[in-house]
Amino acid sequence: MLAPGWSGSPAAAATSDTAFLRALLDAEAALTRALAARGLAPAGAADAVTAAAVPDRFDVVSVAERARAGGNPVIPLVADLTRAVGEEHGPYVHRGATSQDIMDTAAMLVAARALDPVLADLGRTERALARLAGEHRDTAMPGRTLTQHAVPTTFGLKAAGWRSLVLDARDRITRVRDALPAQLGGAAGTLAAFGAYGADDPLALVEAYAREVGLCPPPLPWHTLRTPVADLAGALAFTAGALGKAAVDVLTLSRTEIAEVTEGSGGGSSAMPHKANPVRSTLIVAAARRAPQLAATLYGSLVAEDERPAGAWHAEWEPLRDLLRLVGGAARDAAGLAEGLRVDGDALRDHLGLTHGLIVSERLSAELAGVLGRDRAKALLTDLARRSRAEDRPLADLLAGEPGLAGVDLAALTDPARYTGSAGALTDRALERR
Repeated sequence: MLAPGWSGSPAAAATSDTAFLRALLDAEAALTRALAARGLAPAGAADAVTAAAVPDRFDVVSVAERARAGGNPVIPLVADLTRAVGEEHGPYVHRGATSQDIMDTAAMLVAARALDPVLADLGRTERALARLAGEHRDTAMPGRTLTQHAVPTTFGLKAAGWRSLVLDARDRITRVRDALPAQLGGAAGTLAAFGAYGADDPLALVEAYAREVGLCPPPLPWHTLRTPVADLAGALAFTAGALGKAAVDVLTLSRTEIAEVTEGSGGGSSAMPHKANPVRSTLIVAAARRAPQLAATLYGSLVAEDERPAGAWHAEWEPLRDLLRLVGGAARDAAGLAEGLRVDGDALRDHLGLTHGLIVSERLSAELAGVLGRDRAKALLTDLARRSRAEDRPLADLLAGEPGLAGVDLAALTDPARYTGSAGALTDRALERR
C-alpha cells in the first residue's frame, strides 16, 4: 500500500516472499542434483528433492516465524524439505552446505529473475527516447543552468542525454546480471564437508552446482567476499539515478508555468479536480532518492569479519530486495513515461524569448567583439542587457539603435534557434550508440 512505485510490477512478483522461497528451494534442489551428477548422491535423491521442492508445499509464514530461532530462513526450510523428501532420500538434502550457501545463491537467483524485466523496460525506454531525440533534433529550447536561462539547446539533445544514461544503466545491469554467481563453500568456505562426503574434486562440484542452478561458478566461495552484492548494489543505484535524472527534468519542465512537456497520462488529485500530476516522474524520483542509502548499506556489508560475519550478511537481505523492487518499478514507470511524453514545441519557442534576446548574449559578446572591440562590446551589452530588462524591450531593438552596428545582421545574431551550437551533431552521435 505504501509502495506505489513498484506495486504490481514484475519486480514485485520476482522479489516476493514466495519468490524467495522458490529460489531457496531451487538452490537446494540444484545442490542435490549436482551431488548426483558427481556421484555423491543417488539419482533417485536428485529426483525426490526436485519433486519435493515446490513452493506451494511449504508455509512461507511458518518458515519466516521459525527463522528467528537460527537467524535465517534456510534452517527451518531445510527441516521442512527433508521431511517432504522422506526418510530414504532426506539425508541428501543440504548435504555439505551451510545456510549462507543457500541464502546467497537464492539471493542471486532472485536478482537474476528481477533484472530480466528491468532490462526489458530499459530497452523500451531507450527506444522511446531515441524516437524523441530524432523527432526533436533541431527543436530549440532554453538551456538552463543554476535554474536560469543560459544559452539555447535542443530538446533532441536533452532526450539523447537521457537515453545515454539509460544505455549506461543497461550496460551495467547486463554486466552484473551475466556475472551473478552461485555460492558453495560449506561451513567456512573450504568445501571440506564435500570431501568428507566423498567428493574427490570439490571444485568440480561447485562447477556442477552453478550449472544446475543457472548461475556463474564463483572463483572462490564468497561468504565474506561480497563483491557480487556490491556490484549489484552499484548497478542498481546507478540505474535509479539515471532514470531519476530524466524524471526530475520532466518534473521541472512540466510545471504549470513552464509546461514544455507533459506526461502522456497524468495522475489526479484527491482535492483538486483540475490537476494532472506527473505521477510517473514523481515515483521514479522517489526511487532515485532512496536507492543510494540502500546501496550504502550493501557497501557497508563489505566489511565482513572472519569466514562468516555476524550481522553484515543478514543486513543485506532487505535493502537488496528493496533496491531490486525500487529499480524494477522505476524502470517500468520510465518506459511508460518515455513512450507517452508529449513535447510542446510552441512553449519551447515562446520561452526562448522570455529574456528578450539575452539568452544569446554569449554569442553577441563573441560576434560584436570583432566589430567593436572586446571591451566596448562587453560594456555595450552590459548596458543594453540592463535596459532590456528595465524597459521590457527586445535586445535586438536596442542593438539596432547603435550606429557602430550598421550592416550587422542583428536578426540572425539574436535568433536563439540559430545558436544551438553542435546540438544536432551531438544528438546524431548519441543516437549512433546501440
